[in-house]
Amino acid sequence: MSTPILAIDIGSTKICAIIGKTIDGDVEISGHGITKSQGIKKGTITNIELASKAIKKAVDDAKRVSGINITTAIISISGAYAKSTNSTGVVNIPNNDISINEINRVMQTALYNANIPNEFEILHVLPYKFKIDEQDYIEDPYGMNASRMEVDTHIVMTAKSSLENLKKAVNAAGIEIGKVVLNGYASSLAVIDHDDKERGIAVIDLGGQTSNLVIHSGNAIQYNDFLPVGSNHITSDLSIALHTPLDTAEELKITKGSLLQSETVENVKLPIIGDDKNLNIVSLDIVHNIIYSRMEEALTILAKSILKSGLKDNIGSGIMLTGGMTHITGTRELAQALMPNIPIRIGRPRALRKMPSELDSPEYVTAIGLLLYEAGEFTEYELDRKKNMLHSKDYIPKESLSDIAINNTLSQQKPKISVSQPSFEEQSANELFADLSKEQTTNHSNPVQSFVEWAKKIF
Repeated sequence: MSTPILAIDIGSTKICAIIGKTIDGDVEISGHGITKSQGIKKGTITNIELASKAIKKAVDDAKRVSGINITTAIISISGAYAKSTNSTGVVNIPNNDISINEINRVMQTALYNANIPNEFEILHVLPYKFKIDEQDYIEDPYGMNASRMEVDTHIVMTAKSSLENLKKAVNAAGIEIGKVVLNGYASSLAVIDHDDKERGIAVIDLGGQTSNLVIHSGNAIQYNDFLPVGSNHITSDLSIALHTPLDTAEELKITKGSLLQSETVENVKLPIIGDDKNLNIVSLDIVHNIIYSRMEEALTILAKSILKSGLKDNIGSGIMLTGGMTHITGTRELAQALMPNIPIRIGRPRALRKMPSELDSPEYVTAIGLLLYEAGEFTEYELDRKKNMLHSKDYIPKESLSDIAINNTLSQQKPKISVSQPSFEEQSANELFADLSKEQTTNHSNPVQSFVEWAKKIF
């Protein structure tokens, strides 16, 4: 049985809607629609009405091609909206058996310890390291035996007002929002493989007006950053420096843009703003220098961000560059010169069943990643924005979590929160975080007492 998926990448330069299906664990693309963004600048919505029209057009095109009418979508959210923090959770395991309930408990504890401000809403709580008893770097604690479990998490959040504006734009297009995924996170899902995750990798998505960085180390993303610079800034620089219209500058960037030195001298003729009669003759060396300056600036800032993360030594697989800006010749070579001793490569989206050739390009990695996320390629045990824990285990929910105890410090605090996972919806705050280590005991080990009880029943 196939399950339809609608993924919408809401970017600053384009809106990409893809409708796919999951068939026997694989993702198959049924249709897609792409339209130019409106009402969105540098990753933020500036005009809800215009943004909703662009979203609706892309979705309608995807529906028409696929023949599938679907009204709930998984959408991307720009790093411009996102902030992040790290948090740790600790729980005791009285029965020494780690099940889904215990893992959910430790994840919820880590979220509680983060003290998210009231004006923010979580997007992802990503567990990048588990520890049981004295054993560190546990990949998957499920089914293990332990008396104590810890987790280190990376929490991505967004302002509630920003998410509400995005919701309004999508709803106005006739679409309900299901899941919301950070665009850099989605991009990484589409380009990295198991070996990259094992060794650690930084993924840089160079987009139209923004650039996003995520570092995957351990079991999940440990760091994310955002830069409001993209390929459109190169177009703007060319237009201003060469006094030529924006559409001409864009075409010049696409057809002649390069970061590599040319052995031959070549000139191009460009129209001049405000002069319809004359053309400006410009050397391509000047064009390349303008492009080089902007690209060098962006990559240098992102390289500094990797150093700031403190995870440079953890990215054994190096850096993956992706996004539309990587079409400029010499992007990888420049990045390699700025970040020596780190392997750098260009990432393309993973090939899916019946994927059109148009989508086999770096600028569509976020949309492909959204499909994969909805199909189950999320981080194991992460909490989504509704505080539901996502996992791939076969699991029948328990009616109560009363057999799980967390550390005494948290128990004494009696925090007033609830868990929104469906199996725990009716749990009270005291029940969720109560100190359950004090078990009720009944003396059944005294043989004389047992005989007396038995005799009373007979006589």
